[in-house]
Amino acid sequence: MERKESTPLWVFLAFSSISTRKGALILIWSSFVFTLYCIPWSLFFADQVWVSKVFLIDDWSWLAMMVPVIVWYWLSLRWVDKNDTWED
Repeated sequence: MERKESTPLWVFLAFSSISTRKGALILIWSSFVFTLYCIPWSLFFADQVWVSKVFLIDDWSWLAMMVPVIVWYWLSLRWVDKNDTWED
């Protein structure tokens, strides 16, 4: 994404290396999938050994970080869509 004068810094930092809307959507969806992985599933399924081996995260810190990141990406996407600043 090329920064224009009207582009806020928080939007530019979100998509500085992404030039298309498709790339931004891929970033948002992959972040969403990782956020689901960050739920400490091993706390809910303590009796299942395979869950603790597949889902290595056992606290809420990663989820607490990923939710604001997704909101930031989504708000940045909305701003770019409204202001029509995607490169072709």
